Amino acid sequence: MIDLNKIRDEIDETDEGIVQLFEKRMELTEKVAKYKLETGKAVFDKEREISKLKKLKSKSSNEFNAKGIQEVFRQMMSISRKRQYQLMKEDGTEKQIDYRQIDALQFSHSKVVFQGVEGAYSFAAMRTFFDDTIESSHVETWKESMQQVAEQKVDYGVLPIENSTAGSVSDIYDLMIQYPNYIVGEQILQIDHTLMAVPGASLEDIRTVYSHPQGLAQCRNYLEKYPGWKQKKILNTAMAAKKVAQDGDRSQAAIASKYAAEHFGLKILAEGCLSGRSNFTRFIIISNQKCFDKNAKKISICIELPHEIGSLYNILAHFIYNNLNMTKIDSRPISEKNWEYRFFIDFEGNLNSSAVKNALKGISSEASSLRLLGNY
Repeated sequence: MIDLNKIRDEIDETDEGIVQLFEKRMELTEKVAKYKLETGKAVFDKEREISKLKKLKSKSSNEFNAKGIQEVFRQMMSISRKRQYQLMKEDGTEKQIDYRQIDALQFSHSKVVFQGVEGAYSFAAMRTFFDDTIESSHVETWKESMQQVAEQKVDYGVLPIENSTAGSVSDIYDLMIQYPNYIVGEQILQIDHTLMAVPGASLEDIRTVYSHPQGLAQCRNYLEKYPGWKQKKILNTAMAAKKVAQDGDRSQAAIASKYAAEHFGLKILAEGCLSGRSNFTRFIIISNQKCFDKNAKKISICIELPHEIGSLYNILAHFIYNNLNMTKIDSRPISEKNWEYRFFIDFEGNLNSSAVKNALKGISSEASSLRLLGNY
């Protein structure tokens, strides 16, 4: 009969030995860090790590243990790198971040662009975030908003990036990579969709519903009650309302805001139940300037990683070891690399924080590329 307690005692004794060896290894890590500080050698030596993992794997007694040994030592090396980055930060050798801190961002008396027309949710988000001193303009597409900000024709742009019902607005992430713009603020807006048509129309008259793809997606459950209705996508919810008003066709309806119905003289056929009470959209405020408020609390980055086992795991560990709270991660395909992805990450922090600087140092060293999208 196997004595389980005896086996557990042996496991405990072995674990204590592992702890002592781990402590010893970390002492050696600090000596390595000191050498690299003196010589300017990079922390991350990918070729050495690959060679060492291969050698350690060959010492295992079976395939299962080989995988386990690789996993344990891959994590051990990752921990060692993070400690070396911390020591370099303490020594003051970290690279300065190319962002300008200011006491407070200047939003008043600025030029702001939004996509759509008056009555759009982007318009409502703009009016909520900015004061009445701004000079606003509108364009038909998100791309045009990005272009105007990038070319400094306007100071700021307002763009939707995430909805609590329909999820991320993937096109905005793609545009953030294409244009040299940066996030300097955000505005969360409750979305209260309404169904509207020309005066005199009723639900029985409706045959076609127009809205932005996000608006149709957010009202999916409501629209399923009317399978005979055709759903037509349009560039903006307020543009949908404008089209219905201009066409004057009683068989057409639009999904947009109550403000849009009032603005274009349309009759509300249904409200309050189209997309639920907990429907919110997060809008970002973008600028062409690399600056951040000294009291900024959120950071957005975009990274590309080596297409290999454990690369994302190792990157995310930088948040853990620096006690940073990651609030969102999303991925988008890289068009020129089949089945490879960019990762967009939001986390809490300020660029002046030592923990943030340390995490970004580690991520930039191990990722194929890192782009800081904003601190706001």
